[in-house]
Amino acid sequence: MDSFTGKLAVVTGGGSGMGREIVRQLAAQGCSAAACDVNADTVAETAALAREGAPSGVLVTNHVCDVSREDQVLRFRDELLEEHASDHVDLVFSNAGIGGGESFVKSSREDWERVFAVDWWGVYYCARAFLPLLIASGDGVLVNTSSVNGFWAALGPGAPSTAYSSAKFAIRGFSEALIEDLRTNAPQVRAAVVLPGHVGTNIIANSFRAHGLADPEDMSDAQVEELIPGDVRAGLIKAGVLPDDASAGDLRQFLVQANADFRDKAPLSAADAATIILDGVRSGAWRILVGEDAKMIDARVRAKPEASYDYAELFSGLGGDAAEGRPQEAGSSRPDPA
Repeated sequence: MDSFTGKLAVVTGGGSGMGREIVRQLAAQGCSAAACDVNADTVAETAALAREGAPSGVLVTNHVCDVSREDQVLRFRDELLEEHASDHVDLVFSNAGIGGGESFVKSSREDWERVFAVDWWGVYYCARAFLPLLIASGDGVLVNTSSVNGFWAALGPGAPSTAYSSAKFAIRGFSEALIEDLRTNAPQVRAAVVLPGHVGTNIIANSFRAHGLADPEDMSDAQVEELIPGDVRAGLIKAGVLPDDASAGDLRQFLVQANADFRDKAPLSAADAATIILDGVRSGAWRILVGEDAKMIDARVRAKPEASYDYAELFSGLGGDAAEGRPQEAGSSRPDPA
């Protein structure tokens, strides 16, 4: 795909982060877009920003959709086809995702399955809904966002990531399996899988909202105490992150700061990540690693697969915290911001 000009793209999770930047950059390059998000206000803001930077003739529409619900995905599909007066789409970026459900042992089943539903079923439902329209384009691209946690199912010592990693592994496997399937049965379409490392977004706050919680600064004392249980609190106190007599206010401020740090101190901005993704799609790549941390962890896991969860061994030779199994200091392994 030499150019995005004159194309029509679908972007899920378009209300913020990489999704928003993909919409903005596509529109600036002459590509019409339909962006969806579960948050109506943020996706409307994305569309307005994209329109400001778009040349004449580019149409950007915004839609509300929970991608974990197939009926809403199908409604989104029908809405965008009507508003864009089109019988096909050229690109689908299945980018929506949330974090949570860290522990299969301790996390609630409801939270675990909510994360898996948004992150995996959202990709599956969009593929089902949009593949016929990609085929109809004659030159379609299905771009599924997995993660570093699609080939490395942890965040480091004491930081399990079961629901998120399970979903991201499924996305990667599905996308790779589609390569031969599409080549054999629908050569008009190709699939690409995106594997980001730490990209600066609001995924923490967005994930809280997806689980029915307020933004960290607006949470009740009971909510912040439930989110940071005693054993986790003890670990944070031991690490010097929280005072010995941490109050609910201290916990709330910790969550606020964690969200800000994840967004503002990331090694890669959402705009830069979107550029890497779009360059990869344009070049015909099927596997798009986003960020030096993603490249580093990918190389380490490939070189030492049996040491993938022996963190000190996996990251040996990097020095600093990484040598102790804390790769986020050398390039975060935190979840991507879908």
